[in-house]
Parts: sequence; C-alpha cells; structure tokens
Amino acid sequence: MGFTRAQKEAYFDRLKELIVKFPSIFVVNVDNVGSNQMHQIRVALRGKGIVVMGKNTMVRRALRSILSEQPQFERLLPHVRGNIGFVFTSDDLKDIRDLIIENKVAAPARAGALAPRNVIVPAGNTGMEPGKTSFFQALGIPTKIARGTIEIVSDVQVVTAGTRVGPSEAALLNMLNISPFTYGMTVIQIFDSGNVFTPDVLDVSDTELIDRFLSGIKTIAAISLALSYPTLVSVSHSLVNAYKNLLAVSLATDYTFEGSAKVKEYLENPEAFAVAAAPAETSEEKSAAPAEEEKKDEEEDEDEDMGFGLFD
Repeated sequence: MGFTRAQKEAYFDRLKELIVKFPSIFVVNVDNVGSNQMHQIRVALRGKGIVVMGKNTMVRRALRSILSEQPQFERLLPHVRGNIGFVFTSDDLKDIRDLIIENKVAAPARAGALAPRNVIVPAGNTGMEPGKTSFFQALGIPTKIARGTIEIVSDVQVVTAGTRVGPSEAALLNMLNISPFTYGMTVIQIFDSGNVFTPDVLDVSDTELIDRFLSGIKTIAAISLALSYPTLVSVSHSLVNAYKNLLAVSLATDYTFEGSAKVKEYLENPEAFAVAAAPAETSEEKSAAPAEEEKKDEEEDEDEDMGFGLFD
C-alpha cells in the first residue's frame, strides 16, 4: 500500500523540519532489525535523537527539494541507498553513536544470510547421537565417538565473514543451538554541519588530534624557515634566529647593546659568574660543620686508645 499525496507532503514537511532543526544526521542501516528492536532503539534515543524511516525515493525527492536553499545536503544523496534510515540529533555524536549500536539481539544463522563475522564451532561434546556423524563429515568437521555421543575434535571455522551462510552450515549451527550473529542498527555515514564522514572518525581521541595538529604546525614552520617565507607559525622562530645573529655580530665587533652586554661580560670573566652561581652555605650548614668536626676528633681519640686504659 503506497502513500497518499497528503501523506507524502506531510512526510516531506516533517523531513525538512528535522533537517533545519538538527545539525547532525546519522545514516543507519536497518537490515535484520525487527519492529520490537526498532522500538527499543527509539526509546533509548528519546530526548536525544529522532529516528526517521522512509522510502529512498521519497527521501531523495525531499532532499533535492531543499538543495536550492541548502546545497550542502547534496553530499548526503549518494548514501541514500539500501535499507537505511536517519537519526537526527543535536547531542554529542559519539554518545549517540554508542546508543545506536549498543542495542543488538542474538540471532540464529539463516541460509542465504550475509555473515557479519567469522563463525567457529568449538571443540567439545555435542550430545548428538552417532547416527549424525555423516552430517559432520560432509562439512569436513573432524569428530569422534565418546561415551555414545559425537565429539568435535578441534575448533572449526564453518562461516567466513562477508559470505553467504550455506544451508548445511545453518542447519549445523541450529542443531548445536549456536546463535552466532547479532543484529542491530549500524551507522554508515554521519552528516554534520555540511560534512559527511564515516563513524570511525568519532574514535579519534583529542590527544591524537592535538598531536597531528602540532606535527602540522612544525612541518609548516620548517618549510617556511627553509624558504624564508614568513608565516604565523614561523615568525617566532625567525625573531629568535635574528636575535641570535645580532648577538653573534655584537660579540664579533665592538658594538654592544643591552642584550649582548651581559654575554660579553660572561665571556670576559666566567669565573665571577661561576662563584656567584655556587650555592651559598646556610647558617645551619655552617653551624653543623664544627659539630661534625668535633665528633670526628672524638672518634679518632677513641680509636687511638685501642680499647685500653692509661695504666693497663
């Protein structure tokens, strides 16, 4: 059942209203997300974000209708494909991303489904009767009979991430009561203030950003100094280098200015500065010195007695 004209116009108006109101949009994939799980996600985002679903053709039409006023949304159009939805928010992007992806449910393997990760059947007793040994042999799983049941000898990978689950693999996992996959919303792209980027950008820490920024500043400063082209980050280095050159000229000639006077004085009489820099003895240290000497003299006298009295 399609939308009526009035419903489409209401949807367009609602989408435009959200686009104007919220600066950030998450493009999320909703494959294998059931209605109950979608409800739980909406509840978790209540007060922080709004989930909007709709046909891709309607979403594209709504976006194109506002491009004349807000052309930056043209960057969002290529990502409107597949089974996707939008999450509008003005809160912290990382917090909202975490709320979106933390709501997952375990699901059994279905034949023909795309595996999101590798599935490994662990070694151990299966509890199955020996009559099903041929089933394991067909899948290349080494087994043995132990206490009248089938036991898997070693761990075996039966499904590879990114491939379709085969009927035999799905049947085996279901017989073993293994639900290897979890399904939920996944973030595909993030639109924020006219910029579109992948969600892994949110994992970049502030420390890493600062380190990269400082590295860029150092590189620009080095290039500017090498080219003798002044920039904001190289001016301070240029001033310091110029001051060093002035000091060098002053030391090589008789010309003296306030900054070089002390340097010349130090070079002419370094001993005076060495004496001034030596730490002065405190009054406590001075008073303690005679006491230590007196104690040392007493110890020497005792040693000279060799432990004998005068008349021994």
